[in-house]
Amino acid sequence: MKKLIVFVSLLLVIVLSACSAPAQAPVQQQAQPANTTPRVISVNGTGQVSLAPDVAYVYIGVQSQSDNVAQALADNNEKAQAIGNALKELGVAEGDIQTSSFNVYPQQQYGPMGEITGTTYSVDNSVYVTVRDLSVLGRLLDTVVRNGANSINGISFDVLNKDQAISEARRLAVESARQQAEALALAAGVSLGDVMTINAYTTGSPIPMDNKGGFASDASQVPLSAGQVIIRVEVNMGYAIR
Repeated sequence: MKKLIVFVSLLLVIVLSACSAPAQAPVQQQAQPANTTPRVISVNGTGQVSLAPDVAYVYIGVQSQSDNVAQALADNNEKAQAIGNALKELGVAEGDIQTSSFNVYPQQQYGPMGEITGTTYSVDNSVYVTVRDLSVLGRLLDTVVRNGANSINGISFDVLNKDQAISEARRLAVESARQQAEALALAAGVSLGDVMTINAYTTGSPIPMDNKGGFASDASQVPLSAGQVIIRVEVNMGYAIR
């Protein structure tokens, strides 16, 4: 009977020890994070196309002054009307003549002691003119000055339809970037994959002409050079490395 009690006691101690022992969690091997950063070759390409301008934009203004505001306004209106008629006679359409500003303001005159000695009134009338026939531009400017214009500024040249030139410049820019990427890949001993990123930027700006053909040869005309309009496209491209 004692042996049975001792056996049961030992069995109970073993069971209690097993229950009180901390459970061992299964050991799991953590996976190493994979390198997800893509390998890329980044290049910049530029393409440009030169175009002869076919349109000009110019601000033409008349400023009149008088001690009498009504007289200043009448003088200004008369000159502005003469300028408008001259522009139309030179082939400028009415829709290409747009008023850009009209201002009437007083200018006080002061004596040596700072006292007000009088008031002069100024009237400014400025129009924004689109000239589509550049062959008459020099004569046009000379004519409007002779008809009373005393403010001419902001002459700029442009091309009305640049779509085809932009497409060609874009193609040249992409081709330039591709050639650079291939040369870099060859030097690095790798090969190019798919295009990963691409960004494009388009600009257009006039530059002077290199020949005398852009200048007015008639001494009665204002000498002008239309120059050339450069359409430039820049691209930034990223190619995957295989």
